[in-house]
Amino acid sequence: MLDHRLTSASHIRDGDTVQDPALKADKRLAHAFFTRSGGVSSGLYRGLNAGIGSHDAPKDVHENRRRAVHFLGLDGARLATPWQTHSADAVVATDPSGGERPKADAVVTAVRGLAVGVVTADCGPILFADADAGVVAAAHAGWRGAVGGVLERTVEAMEGLGARRERIEAVLGPCITQPNYEVGSDMAETFLRQSAENARFFAPGASEAKRLFDLPAFILARLERLGLSARFVGRCTYAEEDAFYSFRRTTHRGEPDYGRQLSAIALA
Repeated sequence: MLDHRLTSASHIRDGDTVQDPALKADKRLAHAFFTRSGGVSSGLYRGLNAGIGSHDAPKDVHENRRRAVHFLGLDGARLATPWQTHSADAVVATDPSGGERPKADAVVTAVRGLAVGVVTADCGPILFADADAGVVAAAHAGWRGAVGGVLERTVEAMEGLGARRERIEAVLGPCITQPNYEVGSDMAETFLRQSAENARFFAPGASEAKRLFDLPAFILARLERLGLSARFVGRCTYAEEDAFYSFRRTTHRGEPDYGRQLSAIALA
């Protein structure tokens, strides 16, 4: 039998995605951090734009999401994604999110064959799995969500379904990295008020009022403090234009809109 990820019908191949070797090796799971490759969108959205909130043609976004779910070996309707608001809220999904998506920034499930996912364009997508308990999750963490507690709420929701944090693996997918993430010193103060130790995630920017923020390092530190096995795939959305959409790159260029890449995980 042909691997579904290698069939031409999916339009997405292994090389079109970013995958974590350990999660990929676990046959109880199916996951991917999708890139721009393999989609039908055009123009500003060229590629696999999964952003329902973008101004891309809805039929193209729908087809892109169908292809992504097909890559995971599931039916195209088996995907639950939230209406992301940069919050710390996590919800439990038992069926695909249709027209009324829950306002949250993490989705957790113990339902086999249901993919949970988030969309990003610089923020951090984190996929979680306790395969022994049969619980998976996807979280969207920009700096507001990360400092606000979305990672902690995600783990708590997983534990509510029977996961144990010492077994949970967490993988941070492609996001903006420190050399390309300049922020105001006022944002840095928000982190320092929470803990003086957060100073290690900031480097000097182009001026006295600017700092360079290391979002991946901050997310990993929060995950490790929770007692999770955590790692980063090491890819930058801002720097790799051919592979990823980037809100900040779009902003710097004065473009009117941008696409979003999907990150998703399911119990096979």
